[in-house]
Amino acid sequence: MAVVLCVDDHAAELEVLERAVRVQGHEPVPVSNGRAALQVVNRKHVDLIITDYRMPEMSGLELIQHLDHQGRDIPIVVMTGYGSVETAVAAIRAGATDYITKPVTPGALGLAIDQALEYDRLKRENEHLRREVQEVRSARQIVGDSPALAKVLEMVNAVALTRATVLVQGESGTGKELIARTLHYLSDRSEGAFISVNCAAIPETLVESTLFGHEKGAFTGAVRQVKGAFERADGGTLLLDEISEMRLDLQAKLLRVLQEQEFERVGGSETHRVDVRVVATTNRDLRQEAMKGNFREDLYYRLSVVPIPIPPLRDRLEDIPTLLNHFLRKAAKDHGRAAESIAPEVVDMLQRYPWPGNVRELAHCVERAVILSSDTELTLAAFDDKRFQLAGASSASARARPSADRAASTVDLSAVQKRIRVFLDTLNIHEVEEVLIERALELTGSNRTKAADLLGISVRTLRSKLNRPMAG
Repeated sequence: MAVVLCVDDHAAELEVLERAVRVQGHEPVPVSNGRAALQVVNRKHVDLIITDYRMPEMSGLELIQHLDHQGRDIPIVVMTGYGSVETAVAAIRAGATDYITKPVTPGALGLAIDQALEYDRLKRENEHLRREVQEVRSARQIVGDSPALAKVLEMVNAVALTRATVLVQGESGTGKELIARTLHYLSDRSEGAFISVNCAAIPETLVESTLFGHEKGAFTGAVRQVKGAFERADGGTLLLDEISEMRLDLQAKLLRVLQEQEFERVGGSETHRVDVRVVATTNRDLRQEAMKGNFREDLYYRLSVVPIPIPPLRDRLEDIPTLLNHFLRKAAKDHGRAAESIAPEVVDMLQRYPWPGNVRELAHCVERAVILSSDTELTLAAFDDKRFQLAGASSASARARPSADRAASTVDLSAVQKRIRVFLDTLNIHEVEEVLIERALELTGSNRTKAADLLGISVRTLRSKLNRPMAG
């Protein structure tokens, strides 16, 4: 039931209007002039206004204008004399939702009420969705003003409006997908779809179908036709995340799509043309991978038309205070916590930590502190974590991370060697692999991509070894 404000200076016509609104199942609020209507709006919630156009003192058009000046967003239906098209047009231009001609019939009134209420519902729903999209985009904004990040954003702005394929390179957790989304939102394709495919997470047997789709009956379980990522991203942007993990045979097919903008679904013969902008990301050096034969050289050059390297967080430590405030506000809002600020000594400590997990590690660190603390200011106690025990080292030591890492690796290797000696009697290579993999996962916080880097193998190979039956 909607509250409908009925405005008409003719008592008989107002009574008819009131009765008709009640018959439609709504609550009528009858008033005889525009000033009385404004008083009702100021003291009572109103879902819809139906007003006569011609009234003394304040016309329907003037009522609309007064409501607009007050910032009232209420759908308005104007009643006008038969044939007065010019008044109806004036009312619509002033902000009325619809108009009906007198004498008003119950059928016409019911239709006008339903349409006006539905229009208002859809408009509010659309505004709500726009706010949600804006919140998502704001939550994914690139935070920081360091020279290193400024250089990245300069490249992003320069390439966003072009059709060039972009290769975003950087360590895990540096925000490669965020850069890809920013490229999309700044481009003329921002109204199109943004489709993301994680090449490392999809089973090898499903990668081709995921990218290009498949026809019904193309393989066991293909019970219907399915569009792939390229078709769904038509007119928009396709992100190929961790492109280095793609099989060599699929790399050849991908190269053809990039060059020709056409493909066939798995199990089909019909050629489909698409208009897709491709952004690829990787945490590996694709040039080196191509030299080793692990990645097609021609595809590397096709993808890296515009390479954008993302600096690790340890190379832009000056961004940490801004990032901390950003993650603090987000975590406090998401978890309903009272945290509002971070103590200066905490900021100083966190700027001395090398952040091997980059921005993602920092975000999780702040979220954990917000969840565990009930204070408005996060102190050192909220960041009581083993990883920060060495945070008292100088910033220079933190920046000298490669040499420190080598020393740490030597200690770690010694520990691993001791564990390996246990298996020397059996000479079982699988048992040794299990120890090495376990240690690599410990060092990287169970990050498979980084563990694979430490072991000198691909993520696909690591995943295969983890999925096999354990030795013994």
